[in-house]
Amino acid sequence: MALCIPLADLSDPAIRRLLASHAAFCEATSPPESRHFLPLEGLDMPEVTVWAAWDGAEIAGIGALKALSPEAGEIKSMHTAAACRGQGVGAALLAAIQTEALKRDYRALWLETGTAAAFAAARALYEGQGFEPCGPFGTYRIDPHSAYYTKRLARQEAGL
Repeated sequence: MALCIPLADLSDPAIRRLLASHAAFCEATSPPESRHFLPLEGLDMPEVTVWAAWDGAEIAGIGALKALSPEAGEIKSMHTAAACRGQGVGAALLAAIQTEALKRDYRALWLETGTAAAFAAARALYEGQGFEPCGPFGTYRIDPHSAYYTKRLARQEAGL
């Protein structure tokens, strides 16, 4: 799989279909009060940057970075197309997001994901990339259906 990861064009039908798939996945795996994915309108905001992973002409995944402050960001709407799971799409998107966070001089990244078995691969990805479990942040609350993670960033470690 040869991925290209440009900024996402949220008007692209393929991206919209993948976002709809992400919403359906979250709706099927988490109760309404525990769904924290950003819908299209939430992604189309100045404080949110969205990337799409493409394998040729096929959409493989999507991920976003939401500015929380001048020093921190939140990873949002990470989703890999079902046909592309297990092929490194999530890791490639996460790398692109972390690179951008370092360019912005962020000192930390945060994220929320589910605790259900369906989110096990996501949790393994984040933990494998140095994210550590933490408590709720921002407006999140303690929720048995949510797992929270953070990662401290250091520019010198990234060679920037």
